[in-house]
Amino acid sequence: MKDGYINFDEYIRQGDPAQRERAEAWSVAIGLQAVDGLQVSDYLLELARRNIEGEITIDEVIELLNERDAKKSRLNEYTSYTRIEAVDPIESKMGRPI
Repeated sequence: MKDGYINFDEYIRQGDPAQRERAEAWSVAIGLQAVDGLQVSDYLLELARRNIEGEITIDEVIELLNERDAKKSRLNEYTSYTRIEAVDPIESKMGRPI
């Protein structure tokens, strides 16, 4: 992967049949995200590369993404909770978090 981008065309042109099929699927999926104005993360691109090369299955990709989302969710909940709880005593009468 170079500069956060996988060259799916290379896999489609030069990969074995299984790599071609997976590269085409990833290319379509990421293209659909782009149509909606969304950009995929470097992490997802790395997982796509590993899947195309046969290092991990699509089920493992899904599991890794779910684990990462769960960690991010827990971190966001913790950050929100600590931000709300950390109030300046002087400002607390006004209910403003610091």
